[in-house]
Order: sequence, then structure tokens, then C-alpha cells
Amino acid sequence: SLAGESGKPAEGAQQAAPAQNCVRLRPLTLRDLQTIARAAKENDTLVATLMVQQALVEPQLSVVQVTALHAGLVQYLLEQVNQISGIATTEDELTTAIAAPLAKASFILAREFGWTPQQVNELTLGQVLLHLQLLQNGHE
Repeated sequence: SLAGESGKPAEGAQQAAPAQNCVRLRPLTLRDLQTIARAAKENDTLVATLMVQQALVEPQLSVVQVTALHAGLVQYLLEQVNQISGIATTEDELTTAIAAPLAKASFILAREFGWTPQQVNELTLGQVLLHLQLLQNGHE
């Protein structure tokens, strides 16, 4: 399982224990992104909040707790989530990209590699893009 750690301190946090200033993140899967897109609809702020909330392994926070964090900290965590998930897009691009193109990519990967929809849904966006690139290079 891939995970990333961030040592960015929370604003105003006491420096008592280093463990309090670290979070553990996991990359988002296609399933995560599809669920987030359905839940957030057209609300970009909610997309970012849900992405951070879903990626946080330690500490686990509710959506309400994530929305209570400082905006700069959430932005920093979102950048880290994007990096470990293989996402290098803006929130608007992500919202647009996770609708129909991901469904088509999932179908192509399932067909070409013989994977089940569940197996495809477990892939991170970076892994999906890599496999699609491999397929494209193989057909050239």
C-alpha cells in the first residue's frame, strides 16, 4: 500500500510532540474519485475537502473536521494527495476528468487486461494513466 507522510505543522499547533505535526496519506483510487465526484456535484470546495478527508489515514478526520482546518493547511494537504495519487490537475480539471473519461478508461483497461471492474476501481489515477500509456505505446 502506498502512503505518504507530511510534516507540515498545523497553524497555531503546539510543538510539544512531533507526531502531532505529521499526517499519513494514501493515494486515492478511481473508486474514491468517482464517489467524490458524485457526492460533490458542482461544488469545488467540497471536492477538495472530500479528497483530503478520504486520503487521510492518520489522523482520520470527518468532513466537518476537515472543513474546520485552516484553508492553507487543507490546500497543502490537497497538493500532497494529488502528488501521491498521480494527479497533476486543478480541481476544475479533476471534476471534469472524472466523469465520462474515467468510465471509458475503466472499460478499456478491463477489456485489454482482463480485469474486473473492482480491480480497475482499486487503481490510482496515476496507475490508470500509466496503463493507458502502455496500451497506446503497444498499438503504435
